Amino acid sequence: MALTNQQKNQHLLWRAGFGPAVEQLGDLSKYTPHQFYKALVKASDKKPEYFNLADNYLQGLMMGVDQVGQMQQKELTAEERKRRQQLSREGIRNLNLYWLKEMVNSSAQLREKMAFFWHGHFACRNLNVFYQQGLLDVIRRNALGNFGTLLKEVSKSAAMLNFLNNQQNRKDHPNENFAREVMELFTLGRGNYTEHDIKEGARAFTGWTSNLKGEFVFRKFQHDYGDKTVLGHTGDFDGEDVLDILLEEKQTARHISQKIYKFFVNDQADTAKVEWLADRFYKSKYDISRLMEDIFTSDWFYEEKNVGVRIKSPVELLAGIQRMLPMKLENEQALLIIQRILGQVLFYPPNVAGWPGGKNWIDSSSLMMRMRLPQLINDEDEINVKPKDDDDQMMGRKDEDMPVKKQAGAGGMGRQQINANVDWSHYVKSLEKVERQQLIDTMSGFLLQVKPATDRDVINQYADAGSRESFIKTGTIQIMSTPEYQLC
Repeated sequence: MALTNQQKNQHLLWRAGFGPAVEQLGDLSKYTPHQFYKALVKASDKKPEYFNLADNYLQGLMMGVDQVGQMQQKELTAEERKRRQQLSREGIRNLNLYWLKEMVNSSAQLREKMAFFWHGHFACRNLNVFYQQGLLDVIRRNALGNFGTLLKEVSKSAAMLNFLNNQQNRKDHPNENFAREVMELFTLGRGNYTEHDIKEGARAFTGWTSNLKGEFVFRKFQHDYGDKTVLGHTGDFDGEDVLDILLEEKQTARHISQKIYKFFVNDQADTAKVEWLADRFYKSKYDISRLMEDIFTSDWFYEEKNVGVRIKSPVELLAGIQRMLPMKLENEQALLIIQRILGQVLFYPPNVAGWPGGKNWIDSSSLMMRMRLPQLINDEDEINVKPKDDDDQMMGRKDEDMPVKKQAGAGGMGRQQINANVDWSHYVKSLEKVERQQLIDTMSGFLLQVKPATDRDVINQYADAGSRESFIKTGTIQIMSTPEYQLC
């Protein structure tokens, strides 16, 4: 059965963004997916603003030339160093919440969704807020630009150089970690290089490091100027030369195209389509915008087999709910706890490979928590699941230090509650012409990408029929609490 314009546009908005905004509901049937995509591209044209969430005290420490910075670092007391670390972690926490809010509210949905993809591709865990801000800026500025430029800027970022230990990569004592991940994760993919390529590549990256301010520094006295052989090419290569060699390999275009296909189209890659995309991506000299246009304007992207088959990541789930139901959160930090419980905290990937995604998002506890989320946001339930401890993700805090409203629970355990003030006005108004008996089907059509397994009578049974508005609100929460809402 052919999809309607509404179904196609919702599919596009979930994949090329973080789901439809409530203000767009009236337009879903009016415009073609091609028109919607052109609007998404136009809205993402503008250069993004730099997010600076670092504390004034930290910024003061970073002012001045490197020598002054180094002196300050040496003179810091143990207490001052501890304070600096704590403030940096809090800065990353604030950066997390600020970017999540941008995913929800920005009209540049395509750019932010692409940046979210690259955030997982170039996975980096670093507790320096300045480094993380710099890397995020690189990713957001280049999210729809040229992959070669993005690769080189990420590779020169202080966050990635430090995360992958390249500050330890010196002539006669090469550290292979950076070169290995550049080949295995960022470009060629596992099995498309040799250990010799990694060893030689590591020599080319010797001397690549950064200063305290996060600026790239090439330390020429630490660089190995001897000949290296990488992927059959021999010469006195430096890091940029090696990145160019990797970009010359069509396997890089193939690896990136397949990863993008799995993220934006279907977890099960179609080999023929990936090869077609990779060929065009390679010939365009790695133009990301053209690659995404090839995907989002193709007929096969809108085939039923690609609709509603991806499990929303925790961040996509959180952002999508807030786009449909605009809200003000009294305790925004509760979003960090939810991210931890569901297994995806921005800026804290589990390892260098990022989040595995797909069915890995779901287990018995996370599925139950996902289905309770709408109730939590609607202020009718409490978070009583204790997330796994991770000192980095907690930014040095204990659970009891997290500033969220708590209530006494069984056995003295604190229960945390989200206080959300949901603005239902746009949503309720968008349904004003819908007959009462058609409300559940209409709302399901807006909220779900697959046909619900839950009978409408069940939704009706648990919805508050006291008034039309109460029925809409409670019916919506019930639909969002179904397993089908986890899919996009």
